Amino acid sequence: MNIAITAASGKLGSAIVKALLAHSPEHHIIALARTPEKAQHLGVEVRLGDYNDPAQLLQSLHSVDVLLLVSGMDSPDKRIQQHRNVIEAAKQAGVQKIVYTSVQGAEAGTAFSPVIQSNRQTEKDVRESTLEWVIGRNGIYIEPDVEYIDTYQQVGGIFNCAAEGKCGYTTRDELGFAYAKMLTENHHNDKTYNLSSEPITQYQLADYLNLAFDTQLTYQPITFEQFKQRSITDLGEFIGTVVAGIYQGISQGKADNPSHFTQAAGREHISWNDYFSQLKSKH
Repeated sequence: MNIAITAASGKLGSAIVKALLAHSPEHHIIALARTPEKAQHLGVEVRLGDYNDPAQLLQSLHSVDVLLLVSGMDSPDKRIQQHRNVIEAAKQAGVQKIVYTSVQGAEAGTAFSPVIQSNRQTEKDVRESTLEWVIGRNGIYIEPDVEYIDTYQQVGGIFNCAAEGKCGYTTRDELGFAYAKMLTENHHNDKTYNLSSEPITQYQLADYLNLAFDTQLTYQPITFEQFKQRSITDLGEFIGTVVAGIYQGISQGKADNPSHFTQAAGREHISWNDYFSQLKSKH
């Protein structure tokens, strides 16, 4: 079977390619990338894959049986059409099945909701594509918090607007494993899965980071407006607003959802105790 992964040079796309190579080496993996040289390190066939170029997508999806569509990073008003370009090219190229990486979150009422709404529209487009389909709704990646540890120490703790809300985090490696299964096993077809682990609060996150890095971090809630301004200063207007909206949704309970990770992956998600203990052993 020929399996193509879009946005394969990105962190999630790369994790899915690596998981396929590890767990399904009998299949031929094709990495699609807007900048092919950024995907050469994956050790698989690389083809051009620009969401804005339908003709190129059609050519690159030739001979592909199963396609993984990684949700784009553009603004919500642009990404719906970009995703439609991929879906239409897949249909014309004879792709049989499409798997889409969507996201969990508040569908209205937060600064992240426009992104969620665009993802829900693509989910609808995928379901109506006439192809076999599977949709994964990813939890929030935990890696950025781990990578931010030095900054957390410098500023003296974790400050955001999630308050008491619980968040169903996940890791890219765990998602990679689940998507490898969803791409290669037909019993997932026509299903939508929430892909996340046991939901935790920011207070618990601080405790886990302290366990892994021998820090003394505490969590201190701040208002949405305060956090939004901090995020925009650090990350720019668009990404800063999106990040603030994610935590706004966490505070409203929109990231605390039932998980279907076990059904998707055929095993349980790594526990946070095990994940952070492994981090500790590496430091």
